[in-house]
Amino acid sequence: MAKHETPLLDQLESGPWPSFVSDLKQEAEKRAKNEAGLELQIPVDVVDDLLGVLELSFKHGKTHWKHGGIVGVFGYGGGVIGRYCDQPEMFPGVAHFHTVRVAQPAGKYYTTKYLKELCDLWDFRGSGITNMHGSTGDIILIGTTTPQLEEIFYEMSHNMDQDLGGSGSNLRTPADCIGQSRCEYACYDTQDICHHLTIEYQDELHRPAFPYKFKFKFDGCPNCCVASIARSDLSFIGTWKDDIRIDQEAVAGYVGGEFLPNGGAHAGRDWGAFDIQKEVVDLCPTGCMKYEGKKLQINTRECTRCMHCINVMPRALRIGQETGCSILAGAKAPILDGAQMGSLLVPFVEVNPDNDYQAIKDVIEPIWDWWMEEGKNRERLGELIKRQGFQRLLEATGIEPVPQHVKEPRTNPYIFWKEEEVEGGWTRDIDEFRKDHKR
Repeated sequence: MAKHETPLLDQLESGPWPSFVSDLKQEAEKRAKNEAGLELQIPVDVVDDLLGVLELSFKHGKTHWKHGGIVGVFGYGGGVIGRYCDQPEMFPGVAHFHTVRVAQPAGKYYTTKYLKELCDLWDFRGSGITNMHGSTGDIILIGTTTPQLEEIFYEMSHNMDQDLGGSGSNLRTPADCIGQSRCEYACYDTQDICHHLTIEYQDELHRPAFPYKFKFKFDGCPNCCVASIARSDLSFIGTWKDDIRIDQEAVAGYVGGEFLPNGGAHAGRDWGAFDIQKEVVDLCPTGCMKYEGKKLQINTRECTRCMHCINVMPRALRIGQETGCSILAGAKAPILDGAQMGSLLVPFVEVNPDNDYQAIKDVIEPIWDWWMEEGKNRERLGELIKRQGFQRLLEATGIEPVPQHVKEPRTNPYIFWKEEEVEGGWTRDIDEFRKDHKR
């Protein structure tokens, strides 16, 4: 028997799609029965009270969660998100209802043994509610009490070889696509660099010292499956320098109907015969392709690596062989003031594990130094770039300006030089200039 009546929430179960409300009710019933006879470490009615407080929020049109502040475990300032209900007398089961972020493995590969251990731990010391995965990438364990935090962390770190993820004004848990483990488009090993930098920057992940949050995301190719270009302060997107590889026989196979375009994703839809001119060549954003004499040609100098042609004809077209990544800076995806895409900072860099990715660390660390020196409280990197200008970012990193950094042609005819940028420096001071001018 449910503890609270939830007529508004019940409406969310009426549509054709699975509902989180049904899942929560099922979890509440399971905890009430507790057929295993476990001495659960948080109130048995925690999920019932969660449904109740959500119903009240729907009824009042406002949240009944207070700002949680920082809650942590010994030695870690990040990884636990504080949650407190502003109606503890009415809903004692969720008077405190903290969220634990657990660092996901690179590529999000798990064993069933690990997942069972994690779920058993959370059933025992938490609400049993999980989010696989949050937009940051972590495993999200939703809802436990303050006394259980140290117990959960001890169990994870000592018996499961598992660490907390990032939360607060620190480096958030780096996230990546499946990369070369399963994807033929990946231009570098996203899993290896994601794991390496997660280990390398553990202090930045667990001891908040930044002006605000900072995110790395690693996309193996420009398809951007983890949306790094839109959601990360530093985005690493796989790319290549040389030509797209073309198999002209496979091109003919697509044109002749032997192969289905888009990997057969639209099989069963009668859209007519494949038209390479209409579906590939004409859709190239830079017009760098042509199909003449039953041959497909690509002008590499004009190609922006958008991946459209490769996605449509994966048997015929493959990424180049001189691969690496581009680094973009300053993206964020807030709800209220709108998304901001990353700006290209490094057009191409080799992703080399042999020297522990030093070339990439040499970009990351000067950016942190500049941002920590100049950034305001709760100012993301992208906002600092907008406030001080992209040129300041280039100066901070020591990266030489290149045409790819230019967003649009100049509209201001004046160019102002710094003294050190003028060969030989200034030879006259302002007084001498005025004397000459009077003559």
